[in-house]
Amino acid sequence: MELGISMFGDLPIDLATGKFQSTQQRLQEIIEEIKLMDEVGLDYFGIGEHHRPDYAVPSPEIILAAAAPVTKHIKLGSAVSVISSSDPVKLYQNFAMIDLLSGGRAELMAGRGSFIESFPLFGYDLQDYEALFTEKLDLLLAINNNERVTWNGKFRASLDNQAVFPRAVNDELSIWIAVGGTPQSVVRAGKLGLPLMIAIIGGSPEQFKPLFELYKKTYVAHGHDLSKFRVGIHSHALFGDDDHALSRSYFPLYAAQMDRVGRSRGWPPYQRTQFDFGKSKHGALFIGEPDAMVDKILYMQELFGLTRFAAHMDVGAPSHKDLMKSIEIYGTKIAPEVKAALSRQQRTVSSS
Repeated sequence: MELGISMFGDLPIDLATGKFQSTQQRLQEIIEEIKLMDEVGLDYFGIGEHHRPDYAVPSPEIILAAAAPVTKHIKLGSAVSVISSSDPVKLYQNFAMIDLLSGGRAELMAGRGSFIESFPLFGYDLQDYEALFTEKLDLLLAINNNERVTWNGKFRASLDNQAVFPRAVNDELSIWIAVGGTPQSVVRAGKLGLPLMIAIIGGSPEQFKPLFELYKKTYVAHGHDLSKFRVGIHSHALFGDDDHALSRSYFPLYAAQMDRVGRSRGWPPYQRTQFDFGKSKHGALFIGEPDAMVDKILYMQELFGLTRFAAHMDVGAPSHKDLMKSIEIYGTKIAPEVKAALSRQQRTVSSS
């Protein structure tokens, strides 16, 4: 199982002035954090796309291109690219360039995104929400599979035997689908045979098990190779050496972010009881000390048959220092134990 980190580039707010941290500073910090992820041996980094004042990254590919030459092994992907409001031709070209710069380590995670600001910003109508995603994904996959593309659609100019350059390493990008939990999206990924990332950020993860079963059933029914089957979860996370101190310092930041997002969505104020349940074995938060996190990640892997776990690590904008500490703990204490346990399990299965 791959173990990685995703981020959105959350910007801290100065409570005295109400102003956000400098975007320039946060971008520089993110590059330092990715370098550390690579150094401690984590498998994957993903950065999200947002067009809001509280996030630093509207273009994931810029961060990934900057990270490519200063890292050696870690996969570099989006988490997610909002393809509904993007041009698939340019998106493919950008990620193909990252793939070339990184020696084949680029990934593109396609999704609708958790906010809608990109639609009016780039001149799209929210009434076309589903149709835009379907059409843009179709074109993106056509480009990924063919150097020359003939294609017609509603929202973009047609292509007539048009070549798209440059091509990714091995002439193919790794393209994932990211979903929030709708069965239709899961079925789409299964039919297409694309790797699937499911965001589990609240409630009880066990409730999502039918979606994983639906995905695998659809994937197999459409004749896709099970040796290439990949499925993961994206969950909010932060790691520390002292669970009590970590919760005490992180809860106010996390709750404030949940409330900022929740005000526009009609959510009630975020409560400490929700936070504490989320941290429990049956909750969706991966916040705590190494031993507990090893056990929880292994439990989720067994529950869902995961091939990837993405710890989403900057919700509410914990400090750069705390993120660096969390990354170090993940890479040196959590990931090695998880992989050792899975290796032991595999040897047991193989010998039985």
